[in-house]
Amino acid sequence: MFLRLFLLFTLVPVLELYILVKLGTIFGVGLTLLVVIGTGILGATLSKREGLKVWFRIQEEMQNGRFPGNELLDGFLIFIAGVLLLTPGLLTDILGFLTLIPWTRAIFKKWIKEKVRKMMDSGHTEFIHFIR
Repeated sequence: MFLRLFLLFTLVPVLELYILVKLGTIFGVGLTLLVVIGTGILGATLSKREGLKVWFRIQEEMQNGRFPGNELLDGFLIFIAGVLLLTPGLLTDILGFLTLIPWTRAIFKKWIKEKVRKMMDSGHTEFIHFIR
């Protein structure tokens, strides 16, 4: 687990920096900065819009006496997408936008549900087993 986190927090930023430097040499620093700032603004706007949609669905589910499990998972994924989109870099932006799109977010939700189901079936209920 330590190795995975180490790779995540070291290799991803180095790769992102490499891509940004390459884009800067090809398209220029100004355009590259504009893309980084633009995706941050667009990502924040889309995250807010999708988050509000989910918030209203959560309220609706609760008013109807149902537990909003899917909606809470949507909200969590939208939060993660927002964090990814505010992080400078092309790869994190792509992953963030994919997480914001409802039909691709459904793929992530399915993957998370399968991971949790396998974890519960095997008797492991600690979060550490979810990450493996």
